[in-house]
This record gives sequence, C-alpha cells and structure tokens, in this order.
Amino acid sequence: MDLKESCESEAIRESTSVVGMGSLGPLGPSSSGSSVSSSWPAFAQRSTLHGLRHIFPYGGGSSSSSAHSARRGGRFSAARRLLWTAALLGGVFLLALESSERLAYFLSYPHVTSVDAVVSGSLVFPAVTVCNLNAYRFSRLTRNDLYHAGELLELLDVHLQIPEPHLAEPHVLAFLTERANFSAGYRPKPFSMREFSERVGHDLQEMMLYCRFQGQECSHQDFSTVRGSSHSSLLHCCLLHHLLHLLLPTSSSP
Repeated sequence: MDLKESCESEAIRESTSVVGMGSLGPLGPSSSGSSVSSSWPAFAQRSTLHGLRHIFPYGGGSSSSSAHSARRGGRFSAARRLLWTAALLGGVFLLALESSERLAYFLSYPHVTSVDAVVSGSLVFPAVTVCNLNAYRFSRLTRNDLYHAGELLELLDVHLQIPEPHLAEPHVLAFLTERANFSAGYRPKPFSMREFSERVGHDLQEMMLYCRFQGQECSHQDFSTVRGSSHSSLLHCCLLHHLLHLLLPTSSSP
C-alpha cells in the first residue's frame, strides 16, 4: 500500500514538472510571445530619441519589475503616454515639413541678379580681334615665296619638292607644280617676312562685309590693322584716332 502511494505521488510530481517545462521553458509559446512583446519597449528604453521611453513603458519581464512598474502606474498613465505621443509626432512632422521646404528651395536654384545700367552719351569704339585659322591666302603665293617659306608653310620639303603629291588635291598639285618649278637658272629675290605677311595675309577690306556703329556706317578705312609679332593671322583692328570724333555722335543710340 505504501509502495503504491509513493509511485502515484512520484508520477504526479513528474507530470507537474513536464507541464511546467512546457509552459515556462525557453521554447514554449508563452515565453516566445512575451519576448516579442517586450522587445519594442526594451528598444524604447535604450533609444536616445527623446520621449520614446515615456510612450512605451518597460517592465523588464520579471515579477518584481512588473510589480515595480505597477507601483509607478501614475507615471505611465494613458493620458501622459498620449501627450508624449502627440509631442513626438508633432516634432517629427515639423522636422519633415522644414526639411522638405528647404529641399524644395534648394532645388529651385535661387539666385539674385543685380544690374546697374548707366546710359552713356558717348561710347569708345571697341577694338576688334579677328583670328583666322588660314594664316595666308594660298592664291597669293609666288615662286619666290615658296622658295623662301615653302618649307615653313609645309608645302615643300627641305629639297624644295612637293611632299607626297598623291595626297594633294588636283588643283593644289597643279598650282604647286607650276610655282615650285625652280630651274637651274632661277635666282631668288630678297625676302621679308613682314612684307610677306602683309601681302599674303588676309585683307581687312575683303573680310569686312558690313560695319555700323552708333547709327553711322563705317568701313575698313576707319580701322588701322596691327599684326602680331609672330606673323600669325591675328588682326588687331583699332579705330584711327583722327576719325574717332567723327564716328561718335552726341546721341547714345546703339
């Protein structure tokens, strides 16, 4: 009889232990639900975002912490949590509103343009600079020019012969063949690079199609041409000083 009672009591203790492990064990459903539900309040307590811990109170998960949290029920009352929630959402809304307004202002590319316009009764005639990639006119070249400057212009080689004639255009080849025919009795004439640039270079009269300044027409005769020291195709045209007052009327019409 004693043996039977002892076995029954032992079985009751084992079943109680199994039920306890099933309900309170680390893999039980109640333990998993409790950890999930308490993860957000725990994050709120560790967060540095001001006011978040007051919206989600955290009891810690133990009975003592729950009792301590219950004793502080006034601190985390529903009304206080509601006020903290409204304050936090209002702050986030104001931050988003101000950020979006500043971003829209930045994307509008704001700028301020300040212009002071002063009407002048007389304007100084401007200097005109004309740059031409073709430094010299091919049709103005003479035999003496090719003899002295043919290699410089890369039209002839060092032996005064046409380099790679098969690459030249037919009319260019015919012109060079005629002008570069230096016979044994050919005697070159003196050569001046300045005279060559002024004669073979582009003429202002041919380049100027129309000129009008302050309501009056002007021509190439109203300019003085100054070429660069490097004999390039740079033409610096300046108005003649003795014609300056003739071309500047008293009115300021463009």
